Order: sequence, then structure tokens, then C-alpha cells
Amino acid sequence: MPLPAPPPLLSFPPCRAARMGRAASATSARRWLATSGSTLPGARLHRARSSPSCRGGQSFAVAATTTVPGAARFIAYTSSNTNNLGTSKKITSNAKSTSANFAAKPILPSQAFSTANQTRAASTSTNSSSNFPDPNMYTTSFAFFEALWEAGVTHCFVNLGSDHPSIIEAMVQGQREKKDKFPKMITCPNEMVAMSMADGYARLTGKPQCVIVHVDVGTQGLGAAVHNSSTGRAPVLVFAGISPFTIEGEMRGSRTEYIHWIQDVPDQKAILAQYCRYSAELKTGRNVKQMVNRALTFAKSQPAGPVYLCGAREVMEEEIKPYHLKQDEWKPVQLGGLPPDSVQDIATALAGAKEPLLITGYGGRNHGFAPSVVELANAVPNLRVLDTGGSDMCFPADHPAWLGLRFGSHDAIRTADVIVVVDCDVPWINTQCPPKEDARVFHIDCDPLKKMMPVFYIAAEQRFQADSLLSVQQLNEHFKANPVPAASGKDSARVEAHKALLAKIDKAAEPQADGGFGVGHLTKKLRETCPSDTIWAIEAVTSTGFVHENLQPTQPGHWINCGGGGLGWSGGGALGIKLATDYEAGGKNKGKFVCQIVGDGTFLFAVPGSVYWISKRYNIPVLTIVLNNKGWNAPRRSLLLVHPDGLGSQASNEEINIEFSPSPDYGGIAKAAAAGDLFTARVDQSAELEEVLKKAIASVQSGTSAVVDCKVAMGC
Repeated sequence: MPLPAPPPLLSFPPCRAARMGRAASATSARRWLATSGSTLPGARLHRARSSPSCRGGQSFAVAATTTVPGAARFIAYTSSNTNNLGTSKKITSNAKSTSANFAAKPILPSQAFSTANQTRAASTSTNSSSNFPDPNMYTTSFAFFEALWEAGVTHCFVNLGSDHPSIIEAMVQGQREKKDKFPKMITCPNEMVAMSMADGYARLTGKPQCVIVHVDVGTQGLGAAVHNSSTGRAPVLVFAGISPFTIEGEMRGSRTEYIHWIQDVPDQKAILAQYCRYSAELKTGRNVKQMVNRALTFAKSQPAGPVYLCGAREVMEEEIKPYHLKQDEWKPVQLGGLPPDSVQDIATALAGAKEPLLITGYGGRNHGFAPSVVELANAVPNLRVLDTGGSDMCFPADHPAWLGLRFGSHDAIRTADVIVVVDCDVPWINTQCPPKEDARVFHIDCDPLKKMMPVFYIAAEQRFQADSLLSVQQLNEHFKANPVPAASGKDSARVEAHKALLAKIDKAAEPQADGGFGVGHLTKKLRETCPSDTIWAIEAVTSTGFVHENLQPTQPGHWINCGGGGLGWSGGGALGIKLATDYEAGGKNKGKFVCQIVGDGTFLFAVPGSVYWISKRYNIPVLTIVLNNKGWNAPRRSLLLVHPDGLGSQASNEEINIEFSPSPDYGGIAKAAAAGDLFTARVDQSAELEEVLKKAIASVQSGTSAVVDCKVAMGC
């Protein structure tokens, strides 16, 4: 039925339109809300728009109820500078007295409730239309996404919940209005997969991406992926909502669901704070872009890692004035190089050493590092290079100085007389492989004190907080000016040792007499059949050494190993790597081939139901090789290091609860998640291996992911 004309409006000073971006035809700087006096149940709402050019002053709302006797009438006056804040004066009357009361006792603007530094008015009534958002408004959430894009974040990996109404509104608005200038959303049914995708993307490109999760439970759902991002030095920005802090509809975003009480925790950011480079709660939209850029500055500064922001619904719903930052003022902290005297000290020690050794772990994250270390190894003919982290390709396998990959244990550590440790968390394990007592040790790292580790120290005569690439370049400049005198036989001995190492690796990779094969043979065949520029996403745990030795990576950025101990990284990690290489190359499947090599137990940790649904949904094809040895081998290895002759040393895998019997259908799990559109195969005979791999590779190259379940022998 038609609404009656609204009551006369009071005149107030001009006001700024509460809703951003909506043109107002009226030049009058007045705003009103009124319900009709109809007999229909519930109130009807009128709204007059005010001019967007008006500034300062007050706006007000009047809401009258129906003619039902005893019905309540609300009159709410709110400041145009408030965020959904207002007070209600409850007056019991009937509709007949409304005009008289309104005219006789006008409430002055000075009597209205006002809170500074906010942006819109709303009634406290939870069913009032004044709490309904305008689709064209500019909110904290929209500014948040703008800040991400302006800072170079191109993708958001999202798992949404009840804390995200304004986030969802901003997503829809941005995707419709900004299209190619707004982060792309990737729906992730599991939080760990979301975080691992962002981790993989950042590990390849160095560009942090965003993960959006749901309050405390979604934050907890990130689980071990946050550990991996932190220890693996992968910059990722995590955002989570917080349960609303208002209960009675005081602000837009107030509590509307049962779960808002259940998920209200004392300090949500404390869940992840000890793993993050920075964590904070957004308190207002007025500085949301500064907060995003502050977080990203921490994330990208060395040692890079995850950061965490959270904000309540009311804060994310806040309407603000659009603004932009100068992005060139938000660059990460830059590290310097070595002091000149120390360059001289290290270079002199290397030049005079009989068995100099360089140990690294994360240096290869900067793709200029490996070529610089090659130059250094050429300048110091007897230098050897050992990777004891395996997180990145730090030194090419085809150089005679290459010793391969070991986790803190190698004979070269025991015999070296000079050791330079560069960006490495665990250069050696003291109880397994300590250096010589008289070895000279120099420690160069972006974080030499390991501030995130309560217990860490290595005996070093000098330690430096410095950029690894710059430090190696300084040493190279020194040796250009001061070449190492030619020493007879030094380089030839290193070359012969390298040839012997490769021959030993090849011998161990031969198929077994019964036609079976180990990890070495499998990965050697992968190296021969996959494209030469394949990017390897590795989570092989106790088999990592065999994988590295037989893949023999040589290209920077083409070997990416799980950065920490949180099993399950490689599923999402491989997707993130493939997404990154495709995006950087200009489109779907235009980037490099990506192969994930994962242990069978770790495959299950990776939440394959989520991984292969995402792969199918967003057309991110990867090849997955499952190393099926029917269980977890790592716990047995740990057991034997402590109790080599204990009861467990004689027990079966089943007895110590690390056996997977019956063996799951790993390909079947992935295929179900991909709605049947996935190549799968099982292979346990070396004679069949090459043909199966070629078919799987062809499938991935055509755009369909593949999972090959490979039964492998232990220890080779």
C-alpha cells in the first residue's frame, strides 16, 4: 500500500552523505528516516539522500511505529561521523500523538549521540533498514583489498565464514568493478591447503600472497602450514575476522548468530603470534592500508615469513573516505654486506685452507645466489659446497664443488678446517657430526641469532647479520683483485671426487633384481622424462637425499623443498608454485611444468580432497609422484637414533604404529576430489615405469593433473 508523506523535517547544519559514491539529487543538506503510520505489522522505512558534497554537521533519523496500541517509537539522532553508532530514545505512544510529540519537543543536534572518526549512522534496532549496507559504499574491507593489490598481492586464498559479510561484499564489488585490478580469489576448502598455496607462490616468486580464514577456528585450521611458512621464510599475509564485539545491534556487523558467542576468544592473534613476524588487530578502517603495508613490510624483510592481521565485523564494515598510499614508501628493510675487514679475514681463511667448506640452506631463495657461489667456488679451487636445508636450489649439481644435500650430517663437516655458514638454520648436528675443534667458522645470515629459536648457537669466531648474496659478491670482488695462487692438483682432485660421487649415485639407482625399484631409480627416470625446466616441489622426508641426488637440480628456483617440519605442505605448495609460474608467464598452463614428489603418509597430511578439487576447479595441473613404502619411516629413524638396541628396534612397523596396511588408493582419493577428471596409475616394476611416467606427463601438459602411485623399496 502507498506510504503516507513523512512528517516535517527539522533543519540541521549541512552534513556529508554517509554513503560514499552515491549521487544525491537533492541540494538540501537534510537526511531523514521515518516509518509510516500504517496498520501493517512492522515499520516501513523512508530514506532521503543527502548531498555528498556537504560536510560536517549532524544527520538524524526518525522511526515511528504502527498504530498498534502501545507500540514503541524510536527516535535516533546520529552523527554523520559515526560508524553505525546511534542512541535510541524510546517513547511509548500511539501514532496519533506522534506528530504532536515530534513538533512539541524537538531534540537538538547537541543531544544526539556522536562518536568521532567513524562514517555512517544507524539505528540500534537490529531489524532497522539503517543497518543495511549500500552496495556502492567504500568500506574497510574494500580498502583492505585495494591495499593488497596496490602492494603487489595478486591472489587471495580464501576459506570464508560468518565473520566475512563485508569481506564478501567487497569481493563481489571488486571483481565486478575493478576486474584486472583486484586480487583473484581462490576458494580453498581447507585452511592448511590455502596457506600452503600462498607459501608455494611466495617461495617461487618472493611475492607475498594473502590467506583469508574464519575467526579462531580457521586460524587454528592453518595448523602446521604456519610453521612451514615461518621456518621456510615464506612471506604470507593471513587475515581472519573476529567475532563481533557488539551484541544489541549498536553497529553494522553486530552479532547475529549463535556462533558469534562461541567463537569469541580473549586474544585471537596469540594463536599464531609466535610463528609470525608481526601480528596485529585492525581497530579502524581509517588506517587499514597502513596496517596492511606495515604487515607486508615485516613479511618481506629478511628473514621473511608470515604475518597475521585480524579485524572484527564492525571494523570491517566501517565506511571510510577512499585514499591511497605511496607504495614506494613501504619497501622492506634492506640488509647490508660484510665489513671490509671481515671480507679480508674470510677470504684469507678460505684461500689458505686445505679443506674449505661453504654450508648453506636458504641462500638459493635469491636466484642470484647460486651463480655467485659458483663464481666463488671457481675462485677457490678446493672449496666444497654442502646444502643442509634443501629448501632451495642453492648450488648446481653439475659443478665439481657440489656435495649434495644432507640434513646436518656429512663427512666434509668433520674434516673441514674453514667453514663459512651462509643462511642456514642447522649447519650440523652436534651429537652426530660436529666440526673439528680447531676449525675456523664464519657465520653469515640474515638472522644469525635465530630469534625464533629458544636454543641455538654455533661456535663461530665471527658472525654477521648481512645479505647472503651481497656477502658472497664481496668475496668474489676480493678474489678478482687478489686471485688465489694456483695450487697443483687441487681442482683436479675436486673434479675426480665429483665424478666418483655421481658414479656412486648412479650405481645405487639401478633397478632391483626382482624388477622393483627404489626412490633413486624413480627420480632418475623422472629427471630423464620430465621437461628440463621442471620445477620440483619436494616433500619426501627421509627419502629427500635420494631424490636430490638423482634429480641433480641445476637451475635456480627449480627445486623447492618443504621449509619446515609440518607435513602436508607439498599438496598446496605445488598448486601455489604452478599458479605462480602460470600467472607470471601470462595465463593458464603457460608456465613451467611442476612435479610434486611426496611420501605416502605425507600425501594424506596434505588434505588431497581439497588439493585436487582446487586443481580441477581452477585448472592448475600438476604431476604428483607418491613414494609408497607403506608407512612413515621417519619415526623409526628417530627411534633408532635414541634407542638403537631398544625394544622398538626389533619391532615391526605395524607394532610401532607406522604402517599403512592396507595401502590406500592414493590416486582414487585424488580422482574422486577432481570429479573423476584426473590421470591415475600404479606402478611397481621398473620395466613399466618410463611408459607410465610419459603418459602422466602428457596428461599434465594437456591440462589434467596426474597422480602416480609408485611402490618403492626402502633405503635406495
